[in-house]
Amino acid sequence: MAREFSRTDRVGQQVHKEVASIIQNEYKHRIGDMPLITVSDVEISRDLAHAKIFVTIYGEDVDGKAQIKRLEDNKGFMRSLLAKRLRMRSVPHLHFFEDTSITEGLRISSLVSDVVAKDEARHQGTDEEQE
Repeated sequence: MAREFSRTDRVGQQVHKEVASIIQNEYKHRIGDMPLITVSDVEISRDLAHAKIFVTIYGEDVDGKAQIKRLEDNKGFMRSLLAKRLRMRSVPHLHFFEDTSITEGLRISSLVSDVVAKDEARHQGTDEEQE
């Protein structure tokens, strides 16, 4: 009988949960003033040696690249906390990436709304001319 979830999926879920907790609690206290950062996804390599952590950064006038650099600079600290929380022989190396899918989705939705509004305005203008 096949397993419902693979080991990499289970480890990925646990790393996702723990890294989100570390960013919310310990990292925030260490760094100080920072925007809202959420962990949107975690991908674990098959050998469990590397973890790609995708984060979404919220806030006005926030430089995402600078925040990713701050996370990368503190990944050793986060990995040491992760090692204390996970029961694994070796903890994956952390690699942070900005997840822009939400902001891109909002941007595209806004563009579609603008086009629909312009199209409706144009159709209302032609309907009034015909009457």
